[in-house]
Amino acid sequence: MAPVYKVKQGDCISSIALHFGHFWETLWNEPDNTGLWEFRKDPNVLMAGDEVMVPEIRPKAETGATEVCHRFRKKGVPAKLRLRVLMEDPFEEQEDKEEPKSRANQEYVLDLDGAIYRGTTDDDGIIEVAIPPNARYGKLTVGPDNTVIKVALGELDPVDQISGLQGRLNNLGFHCGAVTGEINEATQAALRRFQEEHGLEVTGQPDQQTRDKLEEAHGS
Repeated sequence: MAPVYKVKQGDCISSIALHFGHFWETLWNEPDNTGLWEFRKDPNVLMAGDEVMVPEIRPKAETGATEVCHRFRKKGVPAKLRLRVLMEDPFEEQEDKEEPKSRANQEYVLDLDGAIYRGTTDDDGIIEVAIPPNARYGKLTVGPDNTVIKVALGELDPVDQISGLQGRLNNLGFHCGAVTGEINEATQAALRRFQEEHGLEVTGQPDQQTRDKLEEAHGS
């Protein structure tokens, strides 16, 4: 059996694969990891404590003429970061507010682990940039008001966890406060707003239909 790597907070399949010298697909499709991808549907959303089987590197030989320059390109690098930026701070108090509008067509500067990325959000407020698979922390400065948003990659728990549900609600602008991993009044209120906004039965409870819609709206 392949060696076992225990996932830490902030890890994803892409960053683990980079660390061990694999393509992310190699780890994700490893037969010994069947139990992992049966309950973690997204390779970039893992839970601390998950176990990933890491197979040995399989050497590959390539033929080529001598005294000639040969170029080899590493597959699977870089990874892709996709964010949707909203007008409203999700940690501001709000009651019965509509879903925040996107920061469409606004200039941004993303500082990620010291690397700088500049660009303009698209019509839906989306930013899409190529980044190293092991990128972790940074800040996004966006818009004419120079709003600063902290970025922590790999910190979001799976949607079947209360902590993952709270993180997604906050990211989408449905304020539920600090991520506690426990259902509280603020989380139930945020769930009701989300359910009403998306035409779901308004219960304030994280049923499967709500989780599925939340994952769809969040993009992961």
